[in-house]
Amino acid sequence: MDKPEKIYLASPHMGGEEMKYIQEAFDTNWIAPLGKNVNQFEKEMAAYVGVKTGAALSAGTAALHLGLKALGVGEGDVVFCSSLTFSASANPIIYLGAKPVFIDSEPETWNMSPAALEKAYEQYPNPKAVIIVDLYGQAADYEKLSALCKAHHTPILEDAAEALGATYQGQKCGTLGDLSVLSFNGNKIITTSGGGMLLGNDEALIQKTRFWSTQSRENERHYEHKELGYNYRMSNIVAGIGRGQLKVLEERVAKKKQIFEAYQEAFKEIKDIEMMPVSDKGKPNCWLSCMTLKENSVVKPLNIMQALEKENIESRPVWKPMHLQPYFKAFDFFSHCDPENEQSIAEDIFNRGVCLPSDTKMTEADQQRIINIINSFF
Repeated sequence: MDKPEKIYLASPHMGGEEMKYIQEAFDTNWIAPLGKNVNQFEKEMAAYVGVKTGAALSAGTAALHLGLKALGVGEGDVVFCSSLTFSASANPIIYLGAKPVFIDSEPETWNMSPAALEKAYEQYPNPKAVIIVDLYGQAADYEKLSALCKAHHTPILEDAAEALGATYQGQKCGTLGDLSVLSFNGNKIITTSGGGMLLGNDEALIQKTRFWSTQSRENERHYEHKELGYNYRMSNIVAGIGRGQLKVLEERVAKKKQIFEAYQEAFKEIKDIEMMPVSDKGKPNCWLSCMTLKENSVVKPLNIMQALEKENIESRPVWKPMHLQPYFKAFDFFSHCDPENEQSIAEDIFNRGVCLPSDTKMTEADQQRIINIINSFF
């Protein structure tokens, strides 16, 4: 018997105008990491978010790497980082020879806990930077976090890789740090197949990261290099995809919200299921719809994921926190809770969480299939 049609967690969804920009790159023979699409994508994205400028790069990870470098992070420095995130948030700290210190989540947003951050500052009063992640498309509580960072003169690198189109107190994600990072990976709300961007208001600093991203080549007739460089610039073709995708971003955010609300409505009578909390301080982009099961529930996340998988439907566990990852276990972690008596919020969310299919190409019938499978457990 044939398998039912696959439903993806989150996959690329073209809007229709991407080929126009790609064709222009081919027609003008500008397919390298230079050209009109790259320049315009930077301008258009900066204008959409509400910052002065951006550097289009080969990946969100590259943007995090150069963002930390631009903030002066180097050998032996301490960098605070959200623990409940993908490893790309933390890896660039290691690239620069710095030391990550991981910060727990708060239950209200699943993002960095101000209480845990305060504990970290007691032991490490002078970190070089703080990476605050906007998890699953929802902004962290920057009002509290920024106040703590400002008091200690610590710059914020906002990891908004998952949060393009979301807001906090009316301000768009991507504008909430001293520098901010976006990702356009294949599973993001808009995609360039791969790629990222570093955003900010300091035009000289962003220009410096563009310089580093093109192998730090000096403006000489010959190849002259006075600084370490990286091959991180976005290609003109990839940027063309991004320009086309930006035109449908608001549609994608609306669809993601609709998907989240359909799950919320479907599970509202099931006492064992809670959807990811939505903060009243902003509007999420609902990149992934996540749920948790009550601790005493007889149904476990693995039961849900296996049942969906059997029907050719993708789902995922919530990110495994960085402080539990074998590579990062040796680094310090500060919990929101009493570490002697309670497990951390990040670990609790990981143990009980499921990322549900949130693909914007899903039909209502597709989503109802998912809902029926989950409801059958209860």
